Amino acid sequence: MKPLSRNHTMIAAVRSLWIWLTAIILIILWLPLLAVIRFFDRDPAKYRTGWWFRRLGRILARINPTWTIHASGEKIANPRRPYVVVSNHQSLADIPIISNLPWEMKWVAKAELFRVPVVGWMMRIAGDIPLDRKDRRSGAMMLLSAHRYLQQMCSVMFFPEGTRSPDGKVHNFSEGAFHLAIKAQVPVLPIAVEGSRDCLPKHQWVFTEPQEIFLRVLPPIETTHMTLQEVPSLRDEVRRKIIRQIATWRGVDPANVDGLLPRSGDMESTFSMGNKSITSK
Repeated sequence: MKPLSRNHTMIAAVRSLWIWLTAIILIILWLPLLAVIRFFDRDPAKYRTGWWFRRLGRILARINPTWTIHASGEKIANPRRPYVVVSNHQSLADIPIISNLPWEMKWVAKAELFRVPVVGWMMRIAGDIPLDRKDRRSGAMMLLSAHRYLQQMCSVMFFPEGTRSPDGKVHNFSEGAFHLAIKAQVPVLPIAVEGSRDCLPKHQWVFTEPQEIFLRVLPPIETTHMTLQEVPSLRDEVRRKIIRQIATWRGVDPANVDGLLPRSGDMESTFSMGNKSITSK
């Protein structure tokens, strides 16, 4: 990504300030609306409540003039068929971007996010699932909560890398989501995201120049008749599929996207979409 001139930097800062202020106002207004919806939501999975919370994410993505989102892939005919959904993770922007998918799923997220005023309260209202990675009991409780949602015909969303990628590559996947999918005998639904890393760099608040963001729902992988001994192979298969899709978008070898392989040469050019025309297959 090329450095911006002083004028472009000022414009980007003003634009970002407007986006953040608009987002803050929307979030504050959304809290009482979500509380009312939750009060009348009799679904045990609080499906409608969660769907309206995800709708806020869709609106936040649309008010950002620097983002152009291209969504493609599998169509989910029955939104109440439960999946364990897994995605690579490039930036905080992934959350409103993935919220554009037209079904509800409960998100597994870091426990500290639930302590953030307003946003954390809405996550609890929507029924999202906290996880404290330093506490084994929290991991067990997370899996129990996620399994219960699957039984209530609601999908669950994981970022199995656990944190945002520092370099745009796909790093190690933890096994929790895949263990859950096999134990509950529900399909894994992989999602690939590309382009979000540069639209909101880590530890920065200024949105960059307009970005093309690609979101693709890959074919689900059935877990029927799989055993827990197959968790590692299922995890690796899903990770490979996501890596291949990102490599296709970038026009590079999948090895250049795999964060577990040694770095070979200068890969910086693979992280920029540039003006290249990209066609999803």
